[in-house]
Amino acid sequence: MSMFLQATNVADTAAMSEMIAEESVTTMGLAELFMAGGWLMWPLIALGAVTIFIFVERFIAIRQASSMDMNFMNRIRDNIYEGKVATAIDLCKSTNTPIARMITKGIERIGRPMADVQNAIENVANLEVSRLENGLPFLATISGGAPMIGFLGTVIGMVQAFMNLSQAGGTVDLSMLSQGMYVAMVTTVAGLSVGIPAYFGYNYLVARIEKLVFQMEANSIAFMDILNQPVDKR
Repeated sequence: MSMFLQATNVADTAAMSEMIAEESVTTMGLAELFMAGGWLMWPLIALGAVTIFIFVERFIAIRQASSMDMNFMNRIRDNIYEGKVATAIDLCKSTNTPIARMITKGIERIGRPMADVQNAIENVANLEVSRLENGLPFLATISGGAPMIGFLGTVIGMVQAFMNLSQAGGTVDLSMLSQGMYVAMVTTVAGLSVGIPAYFGYNYLVARIEKLVFQMEANSIAFMDILNQPVDKR
């Protein structure tokens, strides 16, 4: 009978422990985890917001810069061959893209040596690429800095856990270690959660810009061919 009561007590204790564990898990929400991470969570959440803003803003800007009429260069060529330079410039100005602004500068240099036209186009292209890359260095910094902040939180949390353990006089109590462990683990997860999207977002935007640069170079070559090609007067 006593063995049965002991088994019942053990089963009740195990069930009670399981209920308490489940209750503690269900009550730990995102807000509690955020607060458990300590003060380092605030700069990480700020970096996460900046990452989202930069990526969305640059994605929209690059997409708008990449959109252009496929017949744009054909229309530029026809206007130049027909002597309608002003019409070609108006067409470029009505097309709000880096390629159009680059071709505008080239058209304005018609009549000068070809080297001057090429240099003017290249200068505008460099300015446009620099404008497209605005904010990307900061995004790259976040991709490397956010995990480092998370690692700093890990070190701080472990130091805090060992300090609590030493102050307890050698008595091991998980509640004394939990606060430091939460700081260590939560900041690590938060740092990686910010750094990884920033890393992939940066590389994606860089790839899009490189594709646009290739299009700018192709249109620059096409424009120079238009100027060098003799007009068919038939």
